[in-house]
Amino acid sequence: MQPLVRFEEVTILHDGHVVTLRPSLRAAVTIERLHGGWEGTLLRLSQFHHTTMWALIRASAVSQKAAEALLIYLCDIPLARVEAALAAPLRELCTQFLATSSGEEGRSDAPPVSWQDAYAQLFRIGTGWLGWTPAETWAATPNEIAQAFEGKVAQLKAMNGVSDETDGNGSRNDHVGTYTPERLREIEDLGHDPAFDREALRALKAKFA
Repeated sequence: MQPLVRFEEVTILHDGHVVTLRPSLRAAVTIERLHGGWEGTLLRLSQFHHTTMWALIRASAVSQKAAEALLIYLCDIPLARVEAALAAPLRELCTQFLATSSGEEGRSDAPPVSWQDAYAQLFRIGTGWLGWTPAETWAATPNEIAQAFEGKVAQLKAMNGVSDETDGNGSRNDHVGTYTPERLREIEDLGHDPAFDREALRALKAKFA
């Protein structure tokens, strides 16, 4: 599986400067630590804290050269123009960082997980389950990784003839697809997913051999 098409980027356009910001996993980890959590970062952004804004741009810029050129330019213009140039795109960037996929993390009964643990788990999913390189995983957004993982789980279910509602014997199968952080850690410890029918997968592969 290859990383998804990058559709979550935000662009700053100002006086000939074009800077593309990407809410990647690497940027998310960096920015979340900036002020001891997202709450502190969002508070300072609402206060138009220059150091925070500069850090957001540097951490998420696709081109560091373009980012530095913009920041140098902004140092020499009135603060009102700086705010006009950055306020909207940086708010949108943070919205993208905090967006969630439609899977387990959106359920009200899902156990709370710290941002640090969530990002670490996403990295393991990208480099483990999805088979991406570390560089590809760091460059993907949290939402892209989550959606790609949902697709991977759906693929495994389809290959094994399992639906969200019932297993192959017609029995209720609520545990399949419920990949909470605790379940994923259990799978890592075991080295395999107990709900995954490897014999069925091998049989399916043999049909196309």
